[in-house]
Amino acid sequence: MLRRTCLAVLGLGLLVTPATAQGDYPSRTVRIIVPATPGGGSDTFARLIAQHLAKELNQQFVVENRPGGGTLPAMEFVASQPADGYTLYLSPSTTTSMHLVRKSMPWDVRKTFTGVTQIAVVPQSLVINPKVPATTVKEFIALAKREPDKLAYGSAGPGTGPHMAMELFNLMAGIKIQHIPYRGVSQSVTDILGGNISGMMLNVLTAKPHADAGQLRMLGVTSLRRSSAMPDVPTIAEAGLPDYEALQWFGLMARAGTPPEILNRLQKLIAEGMRTPDMQERLKTEGADAVVNTPDDFQKLISNEIDRWSKLATAINLKPE
Repeated sequence: MLRRTCLAVLGLGLLVTPATAQGDYPSRTVRIIVPATPGGGSDTFARLIAQHLAKELNQQFVVENRPGGGTLPAMEFVASQPADGYTLYLSPSTTTSMHLVRKSMPWDVRKTFTGVTQIAVVPQSLVINPKVPATTVKEFIALAKREPDKLAYGSAGPGTGPHMAMELFNLMAGIKIQHIPYRGVSQSVTDILGGNISGMMLNVLTAKPHADAGQLRMLGVTSLRRSSAMPDVPTIAEAGLPDYEALQWFGLMARAGTPPEILNRLQKLIAEGMRTPDMQERLKTEGADAVVNTPDDFQKLISNEIDRWSKLATAINLKPE
């Protein structure tokens, strides 16, 4: 009898300990892993979130940069950590498309990671060199149909957001503008400014100074609503390609299996921070709009995005490298 009682108490202890740990979360430093170098969009958003959570939870949230490899090294590290909420991942939207250009992936994003919340969306913009004889989306599409072999666009590489956005544009418009992949955004920007490529999809904040200086012509943004950073620029959908949308987004993810209590607590605090005027103004300076959703809704978005880009890859015959 005594032995059974001891075993029962021990079993109860095993059940209570995780709940207690979750209630104390976070009791030590939390790391936010960023798959990019300091200073970029992912890094900026991670640091804003880290500062807010550290203040609200009275615990250190540190940003750790693990760039390179198309986000894979950063994701691999997070995947190797316990599902306890102490290692988080600041995910760009390319998390849902990079598998399309790799022959093998060490994990299934949907099974290995889980969403905490979206943080921000950043519209891209369709820009062209001013020497290209088109001033609107409709004129650019018409030009591509008349001269299908003369236009080329650049991107930071296969499977990246700008590449997939432009291929979606090609498919929906019924045109075929040649893709020129580069090793990074800066190289492709240099070539479009020099007239070596005709156009590209470019972050609105990066494109704005070049457009203001007359070095690039901005035809439209990729969101269904006009960008708060550039409200005078029409959406591609309203400018000639109805229903077109291709957003770059950023969100916080964790290892699959992380207790829901932790996910919900983080989401609630982040949502509260994103609603403040100061945070929204800070995001606006990055060309972004604040967007938050529940862990379940974010996970559904991740799954839908994977399906969406996979269908596009099949339609355009995109093969892994």
